[in-house]
Amino acid sequence: MRATDHTHPSDLRPAEAAFAAELHDVRPSLDAAFATALPGARAAVLARLWRALQIEPLPLPAEVRGRLTGPERRPHDADAPAPGYTVNLGETPFTHPAALLEALSLPGSATLLAELEHSVVSLALSRAGAVTAPALPDAADGPLPQRAGASTQARNARHSLVAAERSIVDGHPYHPCSRSRPGFTVADQLAYAPEHGADVALELAPLPARRALVVGDWPARLRDEQGGVLLPVHPWQAREVLPRLGVLPLGPTLPAAPLMSVRTLAPRDGGPHLKTSLSLRMTSAVRDISGASVRNALAVSALLESLVAPLRGTLRVTRNLAAGAALLDGEPSADLAVIVRESPATGLRPGERVVPLAALAAHPLKTEDPVAWCAAFARLTWPPLLTLWDRGVALEAHGQNLLLVLDDTDRPVRLVYRDLADIRVSPARLARAGLVAAPQHAPLTGHNLSDDPEVLRRKLLGSLVGGVLSGLVSGFGGGDRALEARLWRAIATEARLAATAVLRDPADRRALLADPLPVKALTLMRLDGRPSGDHWTEVPNPLA
Repeated sequence: MRATDHTHPSDLRPAEAAFAAELHDVRPSLDAAFATALPGARAAVLARLWRALQIEPLPLPAEVRGRLTGPERRPHDADAPAPGYTVNLGETPFTHPAALLEALSLPGSATLLAELEHSVVSLALSRAGAVTAPALPDAADGPLPQRAGASTQARNARHSLVAAERSIVDGHPYHPCSRSRPGFTVADQLAYAPEHGADVALELAPLPARRALVVGDWPARLRDEQGGVLLPVHPWQAREVLPRLGVLPLGPTLPAAPLMSVRTLAPRDGGPHLKTSLSLRMTSAVRDISGASVRNALAVSALLESLVAPLRGTLRVTRNLAAGAALLDGEPSADLAVIVRESPATGLRPGERVVPLAALAAHPLKTEDPVAWCAAFARLTWPPLLTLWDRGVALEAHGQNLLLVLDDTDRPVRLVYRDLADIRVSPARLARAGLVAAPQHAPLTGHNLSDDPEVLRRKLLGSLVGGVLSGLVSGFGGGDRALEARLWRAIATEARLAATAVLRDPADRRALLADPLPVKALTLMRLDGRPSGDHWTEVPNPLA
């Protein structure tokens, strides 16, 4: 039965009707679930847009802003509102984010409007087709038995991590385009999006050595009999991009589980994870891999390894083991590149599991004392991340990149950081700390380098406080403002202690504990005609 049979046709916007028809052709068994999920998806995207309208410097006349009213939405709120969530423009109520955006006549919003439309239907599909198995089992039912053998532990650790990655159904908790995947058809989403639970068959593109840029120890399993490079390629990329590059897949494939970034995958038979090029826009960015990222892969990894070594095991970095790209006209192709990196599950001890912080925010742990748990997490987190910042490295510690190792009672044990492509490194601060930017490999170059203190502060604080901690407070607080205040106080107490111990620059301490909090202006970034790159806004600092 068509989704439109469950929803009156007049209630569907054209994009929704077209998506529902495509879904019916591909997976009619999801028609009813999609129709049921659609009102809640509209509400979730509208809530994110309403947050943006309140905090971002969008080009709206003051009189228009003054006519906007809606439910209280604090910057850290990440809950999914119920169907029927409403924002008013004057006397007119809106329950669909795209309809509100149209009424606002926001300059440069044509692309944003299309992405909002797609985010709604894509989110509804994600909720309708998501894997229903429990993603974050209680500690008593944990996936790593104490007496398991090494191979069993490794399999269980991979399974637990993949399950947690698949549990992120709603995507970015603050981005109005959180599920925007406009390059994917409905069939693509069902086949490739992690929340739908399907494995992906990575294609292998053969490249002779003269046509490949390779850094690091390229895996033997990814070489042919002549020593040429076999470059893993996402099947969407193989279908849509490889033909115009003049590259044909070899034929054999590598089964892998997609993780929450979609284009990073965990091979089903174990081993390092593979970050692949996926040349389409998801949320805010096109997910290809630049030549600079390939060339920098080992240098940035070596730098982070050297900096985390003295941190007494509180933080582990998933090392970049190798990187490769096809050479087209002598230059590495961003459309055909791979980074090979360690799994976050590497090195887990019996009883431990590793979970992305985004999953813990979406599915809060069952704990009798969330304030004590958040204090313990903050006590673990602030010292290593502030130490790195002080020494010259600002991590992009959002809920996808930052993971937490839990013991068999769900206590925080240590942090794991993955994906080194967008960290910021200050050569001046490294020098002040008696360190160098690339201790072993070729010098670090390109966008990773910045001595601008504002760039470093935004990178770390915007992701950690504005992302991870805000999501955890919202998840544990559940809308109880008194409990949320207690959670923030516990986190702030640990921040002050760590800042006093490790931050040498008074301006850094002020930025952490007193100044307004920088967060990305995610909606502003999607307006047509805006300069590329990150745009920022400020919200009240919950640690102040």
